[in-house]
Amino acid sequence: MKKALITGGAGFIGFHLARHLVGRGWQVELVDDFSRVPEDDALAQLLAAPGARARSADLVDPGTLDDLDRDFTHVFHMAAILGVAHVLERPYAVLRDNIAMLNQVLDYSARLPGLERLIFPSSSEVYAGTLEHFELPIPTPEPTPLAVTDLSRPRTSYMLSKIYGEALCHHSGLPFTILRPHNVYGPRMGLRHVVPELLQRAYRAEPGGELEVFSADHTRTFCYVDDAVELTRRLAEADAGKNGTFNLGTEEGETTMRELAEIVIRVVGKPLTIRVGPTTSGSPKRRCPDMRRAIAAAGYEPSAPLEDGVRRTFEWYRTHVFDRPDPKPAPKRKDASLAGSD
Repeated sequence: MKKALITGGAGFIGFHLARHLVGRGWQVELVDDFSRVPEDDALAQLLAAPGARARSADLVDPGTLDDLDRDFTHVFHMAAILGVAHVLERPYAVLRDNIAMLNQVLDYSARLPGLERLIFPSSSEVYAGTLEHFELPIPTPEPTPLAVTDLSRPRTSYMLSKIYGEALCHHSGLPFTILRPHNVYGPRMGLRHVVPELLQRAYRAEPGGELEVFSADHTRTFCYVDDAVELTRRLAEADAGKNGTFNLGTEEGETTMRELAEIVIRVVGKPLTIRVGPTTSGSPKRRCPDMRRAIAAAGYEPSAPLEDGVRRTFEWYRTHVFDRPDPKPAPKRKDASLAGSD
């Protein structure tokens, strides 16, 4: 019997991963502070399933994990402070708390006699310094040497917390798998991400109006969350995934922000004109992972078409967010380089 501890298990990827594992017969325990749980009944349904349970806790508090069971086979450390607003406004907290949470998870995992794998989601942001200072290959393979951006920049804080986290995993003595997510998207991901942000603005716009798109010529490849969690689970179980670092995303379908907006307009079904806005400062022009290593290790290739994924995402947001009384407004601007899950 596989048994997983998922920190940040009520968050975006953490929740979808938990539901995926429970559906495959795993026992799952979520640890989360539940501060950002969407207003739907999906979490309650998940926790009603046999073998699923949850604990409310703040991983920054010392000793949070001390009294948990010691029979977990897999630990998925999905909890982190992330998102453009936090990175720009609270860089010190991002550095301090992300490392504090990981240290606590590593210490706890070292006490698990049957641990098969610790899974640490890093970030596609770790490539940002290489892109700025050197020539970054596109699609980007995992062995690409990493450089850092100016340490005084708030944005550097998140990247550093993830690079340092990767190093901690390498030197922990634990069996690990490091993931570098690239623009994972889907239902329940919040509004401060480019896909739901464009969906909300298009849904709120008057017919015949405009949809402003920032960094319109910048390109990304988008990975639907179901594909992301399938890859995550397979890499966590595969012998080839042990002590390795893998991009998490899709290499196919590189899409400009303008093309993404065109898809959003079709999905929402409203006649809108795209208005090109300014380029967002710090947003890389291209971001695309080389997925050959991950696909070979996992035996799985992401396949969800972008328009289908955007449509499924829109259906969830329309029901649970956009049509609810007093929905939260979409942010005015969005930096696509941190969209989705990194």
